[in-house]
Amino acid sequence: MPTYEYLCAACGHELELFQNISEAPKKKCPACKRQKLKRKIGGGAGFLFKGSGFYLTDYRSDSYKKGAEAEAKPAEPSSASPTAGEKTPGEKGAGEKKKGATSGGEKKPATPAPPADQQPPKKRAR
Repeated sequence: MPTYEYLCAACGHELELFQNISEAPKKKCPACKRQKLKRKIGGGAGFLFKGSGFYLTDYRSDSYKKGAEAEAKPAEPSSASPTAGEKTPGEKGAGEKKKGATSGGEKKPATPAPPADQQPPKKRAR
């Protein structure tokens, strides 16, 4: 709902009223009680959305969003990840082995089966 400015032609009193767009203009001046109140013609400040849930970025154009996505995707690997040849802590090289580990003594943890809706269909015997 916009705010309208009014001016009384009789006493010169100015006021602002918060009114619905479809509401009729007021005629009675609250200061002198005469029917000389006129709505001023304003430049129109537009609507201002306040409160949680209204963000400037909510109404961005598609071209702006695509440009922002392209900018956000890094062209090169980030500096936080190791480059070729570097090892992360805890990583062993090809020639290094853990002490006391045997090839047959360790068991790998079982990987869970994918959900039934993601498994390939079973073949039927004819």
